[in-house]
Amino acid sequence: LLLCFIPTSAPRLATTTRRVSRPDTQGTAPAHHSRVKRRKTDPSQMADAVAMAKANEPVPDMVKQFVVYFYRHIREKNVYEILSMYEKSFSAISERYFKASPWPSVEAVARFADNDHVFCLLYKEMYFRHVYSKVTPTLEQRCESWDNYCALFGVILHGNVNMQLPNLWLWEMVDEFIYQFQSFCQYRGKLSVKTKEELALLKECDQVWNVVGVLNYLQALVDKSDICGVLEAERGAGPESFTDTEGYATHSSNVLRTLGYFSLIGLHRVHVLLGDYTTALKVLDPIDLDKPGIFTKVAGAAVSTAYHVGFAYFMSKRYTDAIRHFNASLVFINRHKVGATRPYSLDLLLKKQEQMYALVAMCVTLGGGGGSGSAMTSVMRLLEEGVVGTLRERHGDDMSRMGQSVVSAYDELFSYSCPKFVTPAPPAGAAGAEEGAGGATNYNEEAYRLQLRLFLSEVASFDKLPTLRSFLKLYTTISVAKLADLMETDAAALMQQLTCMKHKSRCMEWRGGASALDGVAVSISDVDFTVAGDMIHVTDVAPPKRNGDYFLRHIQKQNLLMEDLAPAKPLIFKGNITAA
Repeated sequence: LLLCFIPTSAPRLATTTRRVSRPDTQGTAPAHHSRVKRRKTDPSQMADAVAMAKANEPVPDMVKQFVVYFYRHIREKNVYEILSMYEKSFSAISERYFKASPWPSVEAVARFADNDHVFCLLYKEMYFRHVYSKVTPTLEQRCESWDNYCALFGVILHGNVNMQLPNLWLWEMVDEFIYQFQSFCQYRGKLSVKTKEELALLKECDQVWNVVGVLNYLQALVDKSDICGVLEAERGAGPESFTDTEGYATHSSNVLRTLGYFSLIGLHRVHVLLGDYTTALKVLDPIDLDKPGIFTKVAGAAVSTAYHVGFAYFMSKRYTDAIRHFNASLVFINRHKVGATRPYSLDLLLKKQEQMYALVAMCVTLGGGGGSGSAMTSVMRLLEEGVVGTLRERHGDDMSRMGQSVVSAYDELFSYSCPKFVTPAPPAGAAGAEEGAGGATNYNEEAYRLQLRLFLSEVASFDKLPTLRSFLKLYTTISVAKLADLMETDAAALMQQLTCMKHKSRCMEWRGGASALDGVAVSISDVDFTVAGDMIHVTDVAPPKRNGDYFLRHIQKQNLLMEDLAPAKPLIFKGNITAA
């Protein structure tokens, strides 16, 4: 796992020559709250004693070697070895030595890395990620992790960063930042299981993992990196060096610009968790989602982007666009799950795969007007043959129930497949603190229940449409009065149902454009009708045969296969060698 040579002396990282102030609240990044305050009764020497105890903590030899070599490779900008140690060695050591316990503290290992400030921040980022994955973090650990992210992003935003880090690590840094924010919001909302002391401490941490702070840091990384300008230049007639080289360059660091790129995806994800789907799609305008980019080179980023973009389209009632993104991601997962190098990353991909299949089942049903048969079949033409087979195998019964307007089927699939929404405002108030343990009300699922109510209200509007469609398909011309008798309703209510069906038979669909919000209205129903006076004229809509799409899909598969067989590109872009 590790090399066998230990350098006797080494200069420090170029980023450690000075300490950098944290971003100010007047600019693009917020000030952060300090960690949990200690009790006034504690002696002033307690902090020094705790730090000394951590510094004297025993460190296994394997961890010592890991820290020494990891620091060396980061200093030497050896991206290949950094990626190998980050992706394989760290996971292997964790599995062997720290399967249910945290890694040694940063105070204990700092001396093996020349007490380098930036390396210690990077180590703590990995340390707290391991804590979140293996044990339940305490409130103090949550606050310390927030402090560490603030310090690390402060160095990147305002320091002279001269490192080359793997894109996988940079993506997972943003991904973990948002996950810990999401986890803290869930933890903060569970008031009934907390004591009065815990509620009091929680009130003191009102700025820790604050939604404004999280959004400001992500936006600060986007603005400082100028990634929007870079991507806009590439989209035009400018050079494509950033995408071609995957962000790596020999003359400058890739950290800030690549973090800015992934922060765009992070901003999109946070807005989805907040339920603001229009803003979530608008944030991704600089990234061309239908072309290969840096996010498609990192499996976790590709799947997360497709899942949240598809979910935003799904909640925006653009079911064909949601199906398009889910289908591409499901095919992507089937291609990449065989080569997954880390078991826990494979588990995350498979979890997202199951959620996307559930979302596709609802998209197909609602996109077909809430019914079944030919209407649903026309929407399923957008899916790959393998995806269709797996969908019918896993959710065939659920789709049949949804086609019969069984609301519980929608409820179950939505609850399983939706993200964990967050409540942006801290719910812990004076009333909860006074009531103490067991007396306060939990708020951690308030946002989820709100989104579920909105979704089920949309589902309720499809209640009568399958029956109405089945009657319309029996006739070419029928009077309003006769159809009202068949539907067992009056003429006024029937006209409302016909208007609703006309509205649901069309949706916005992306057909190209710079923004994910662009689109044109298309028909997604297998039946059309017009009302002239007291008569209804019905026309069957035959779905167009898309023979060209069949060949295009197989050409794309061939191109992807050729890319897999092609030799791997170097991580560091060397540039063209030209004669002087």
